[in-house]
Amino acid sequence: MDIAIVIPSRYGSKRLPGKPMLPIRGKSLLNRVWAIGKAVRGVSEVFVATDDERIAEHARSFGAVPIMTSPDCENGTERAHAAIRTLAKRPDAVINLQGDAVLTPPWVVQALVDAFHADPTVSIVTAAVHCSWEQLAALEEHKRANPASGTLVTMDRTGRALYFSKNIIPYLRTRDTSKKPPVYRHIGIYGYSVEALDRLATLEPTPLEQAEQLEQLRALENGIPIQVVTVDYRGRTHGSVDAPGDVPVVEAIIDREGELV
Repeated sequence: MDIAIVIPSRYGSKRLPGKPMLPIRGKSLLNRVWAIGKAVRGVSEVFVATDDERIAEHARSFGAVPIMTSPDCENGTERAHAAIRTLAKRPDAVINLQGDAVLTPPWVVQALVDAFHADPTVSIVTAAVHCSWEQLAALEEHKRANPASGTLVTMDRTGRALYFSKNIIPYLRTRDTSKKPPVYRHIGIYGYSVEALDRLATLEPTPLEQAEQLEQLRALENGIPIQVVTVDYRGRTHGSVDAPGDVPVVEAIIDREGELV
């Protein structure tokens, strides 16, 4: 199965203009994310999808393959779709690796790739972490002050997503601490079959999507199944660069935990 990784990367971030080229301990944000993608096995290519020649030139400087896309793309999914449409031979599936996901371990991306190789009929695949009671308590505390931060997912017994929410789901009426809670924190990385990506591009926003402000609900509301793979960060800290204050935080994590690749 031909699987490509696409890294959507735009210059015009409102909070951090030129964010992909920000230096993080001697390497740019984009270079670090690209290196994560290149560490994944079973992938034909790692593309950088951008709307700015400055980013394209920077990508070429460390060996990445840029694809120019329209500045009118509204999100990373649209940009990834626009990028693969330019290819003479489109891959069978695409992993959308966000350009600010600098702390995403390669084995998390690998889990999505492996899911497609295991079952080529998968439409969309994404990742989640099974929370411990300690992680759930920390998440509950964090959400008291930041209710829209963090996304949860529930699944059926085969790992197919039932619902995504900014609320902590399911609601726990009882708490049996002898086993892990059935609570899974969603990791916002996706893989799409090209057929699913083509169909998503034609669909209008849906009521649940608009209510939760979660793009993946558009797929569920239109009957497109999403397979969830449970991943383990193996003690690594999850995080990304969204604002200037995130840079020293990310650098401190790298200093403490070491380089991913």
